[in-house]
Amino acid sequence: MRTVLLSIGLIVATTLLGSCATMSAEECVAGDWSGKGFSDGAAGYAQSRLGEHAAACTKHGITPDDDAYRAGWAQGVLRYCTPPNGFAQGRNGSAYNGVCPANLEDDFLPAYQDGQLVYASEQAISNARSSVDSLGGRLEELDDKLASKQRELRGEGLTDDQRDQLRNRIQEIRREREDTERNWRRAQRDLDDAERNARDVRYRLQRHYGAW
Repeated sequence: MRTVLLSIGLIVATTLLGSCATMSAEECVAGDWSGKGFSDGAAGYAQSRLGEHAAACTKHGITPDDDAYRAGWAQGVLRYCTPPNGFAQGRNGSAYNGVCPANLEDDFLPAYQDGQLVYASEQAISNARSSVDSLGGRLEELDDKLASKQRELRGEGLTDDQRDQLRNRIQEIRREREDTERNWRRAQRDLDDAERNARDVRYRLQRHYGAW
């Protein structure tokens, strides 16, 4: 499990860090490397983030104070690596970058994984509801198409071939509607199941973490 979490964390971190400079020119000049290390540690960043800061500040002719940064980071991590924060990080869908010392990770990881259960249960509800809404919208579209074709079929001046084509199209729409309604009902059941599971997860974990 830890290997999977670390892999996910590295992917997310690489994507985020590669998108922009981690420090502004003003921050580089201010040189509060202990404070920067603390804030990074408290946010769950790995010490390797110092390399990103170095790349940002080198452009301004400034070199980081490694010792000050690492000392601050070590203190910040102590604030990050708590069970309540682990639960909050997991519940928010945040990545864990494997920063906690072993003695703290023993309590942090189970709480983080509990938070992930909440996040997954809420995502399942969101996905199921999206399917219900999408299929419901498609049913409305098909009803409108069906009504339109039926009005055309009742019109005057149509040839036999035209009427046959309309009847065939009406049958096609009805078949698609039957399939769509079947899928909609399945999606609705999935939503009911997801909501039931989320309630169960919430009930079980509230005893440990309180209401959220």
